Amino acid sequence: MEIPARRDACPTIKNVLLLDSSGRRVAVKYYTDEWPTNAAKLAFERSVFLKTHKINARSEAEIMMFENNIVVYKFIQDLHFFVTGGDEENELALAAVLQGLTDAVTLLLRGNVDRREALENLNMMFLCLDEIIDAGMILETDGNMIAGKVAIHNLQDVGAPLSEQTISQALATAREHLTRSLLK
Repeated sequence: MEIPARRDACPTIKNVLLLDSSGRRVAVKYYTDEWPTNAAKLAFERSVFLKTHKINARSEAEIMMFENNIVVYKFIQDLHFFVTGGDEENELALAAVLQGLTDAVTLLLRGNVDRREALENLNMMFLCLDEIIDAGMILETDGNMIAGKVAIHNLQDVGAPLSEQTISQALATAREHLTRSLLK
């Protein structure tokens, strides 16, 4: 007997924020309409930043309750990563999303995780978010898998010749082409 999946039984994400060291947006995505206007979103981002910017969250993720939400956050160089869920959400699930995001971004930016690199690769930042979360539901938390999928999307968009790809990128591209040909 199969039990029907319920959306409310799965952990959901309200938003993911990537802010710089001054609290300005680098990349943000909201999955609920709890903050209906851009002004409300900016106010929330500013409040979260002001509450956390003096905390040293560089080695491990930190967790706090903020305005009836659980916020899990981590800082890497001059970037501040935040994942927000409701007050009933599982902190470990939110932390797994944060870890997957930071791992994927670190891999994609080749360890040079800073504001300038993130802005130059903004398309990859949003692709990461799209690979991790869909309409607030968590899809993937493994940083290697996320980075691999984003790299494949990025290569398809750019169309880099096979000779300019790393071995892992070339294998991923070949695997993707084989999968497509088998599914046709």
